[in-house]
Amino acid sequence: MFSKILIANRGEIAVRIIRACKEMGISTVAVFSEADRDALHVSMADESICIGPAKVQESYLNMPAILSAAVASGAQAIHPGYGLLSENARFAELCEECKISFIGPKSELISLLGDKEHARATMQKAGVPVVPGEGLVESVEAAQKAAERIGFPLLIKARSGGGGRGIRLVNSMEEIPSAFSSACAEAQSAFGDGACYMEKFLSPVKHIEMQILCDNYGNAVCLGERDCSMQRKNQKLLEESPSPAVSPKLREKMMDASLKAARAVGYNSVGTIEYLVDRDGNFYFMEMNTRLQVEHPVTEMVTDVDLVKWQIRSAAGMPLDFSQDDIQVSGHAIECRINAEDPANNFAPSCGRIQLLHIPGGPWVRFDTALYQDYLVPPYYDSLLGKLIVRAKTREEAIRKMQAALCELVVEGVFHTADLHMDLLSDEAFLDGSYTTDFMKNRGYAC
Repeated sequence: MFSKILIANRGEIAVRIIRACKEMGISTVAVFSEADRDALHVSMADESICIGPAKVQESYLNMPAILSAAVASGAQAIHPGYGLLSENARFAELCEECKISFIGPKSELISLLGDKEHARATMQKAGVPVVPGEGLVESVEAAQKAAERIGFPLLIKARSGGGGRGIRLVNSMEEIPSAFSSACAEAQSAFGDGACYMEKFLSPVKHIEMQILCDNYGNAVCLGERDCSMQRKNQKLLEESPSPAVSPKLREKMMDASLKAARAVGYNSVGTIEYLVDRDGNFYFMEMNTRLQVEHPVTEMVTDVDLVKWQIRSAAGMPLDFSQDDIQVSGHAIECRINAEDPANNFAPSCGRIQLLHIPGGPWVRFDTALYQDYLVPPYYDSLLGKLIVRAKTREEAIRKMQAALCELVVEGVFHTADLHMDLLSDEAFLDGSYTTDFMKNRGYAC
């Protein structure tokens, strides 16, 4: 097992990883930008190293600075968290070259699965159903020809990255030129790769993801699904597990497909396979995320498996000490992402000093956050303030528990989305589980 790990991230996920390391007896090294000098993860770690100015390109995406910090501190491994460098194959490769363990899959797997067009082809060969579409398209003319075969509506999607960027919905041939150009430009700006592919736009659909956990010895387990259909601009707002729309028979099929996909590529870490599910129960592979997901706590709550610890153990060469038969899903969990945004002002980002903070408590209530009273929320980074997670025996109880927890949560000093979540939880489509990815758009929110 590693004795010292550097966390190449910030915010709540850095705090989450540090806590796991402390429980495992592992020393931690935090890296931080000049804007994050007073951040919670900096004070919680055993050591901390400044790696540059506030801009992420000069700090949290600065690979030489992060690797230098790892070498200087004597860290044996780097945990990338999610976002930032977590799915950067070049960074994982540089870690390998520096004899530093990258806590995630092998660099070649990140490269393979990060190329979403290539990942589609790989899944097709493995017998996993994919959304009908077209591979890499290199020009407006090629996109128009592909559109004739696919039919409208369709999506133009970046082959790299994630987070909803580089995606354009196209409803007619006339929209192709501008949509293709803007999708490619956004992909180039966000991911340094402007290549795009095309898929049939399926609607209404559920966005269901399957959590997998693998080691270096061919062992793989699937920890069930998360329903991530509550979205705005392809960004998830709320997640729950298990999904109210997935039957036991469908769950078994999706779990089998997910394990088949993991074994087909020789996967060796924590990962998530994302699917679209239509109203007839057909499911289609979308993409595979080769990292820890923001919403991983809902799976932890219903399976009692610490995904961060097992991600570290797998990277250290330890085999899984349980099998698929040992996985038991118990109860129901819901996660609400509390973002520093103003829903009344088109979700404009908010920053400022936390004047008053009260974190909900009670059995099976968890708030993953890096906030503390008097903390100055900076304007430079992701708007996530924290993730409120609850678990109860039934979905109905979990909804009531989340409503109670949201009522108890107090965050003063910035605009945030807690009240929005109260509205979402009381909507009839959420209560009966029928909500789909177009829920927010159908409710009049700008999407």
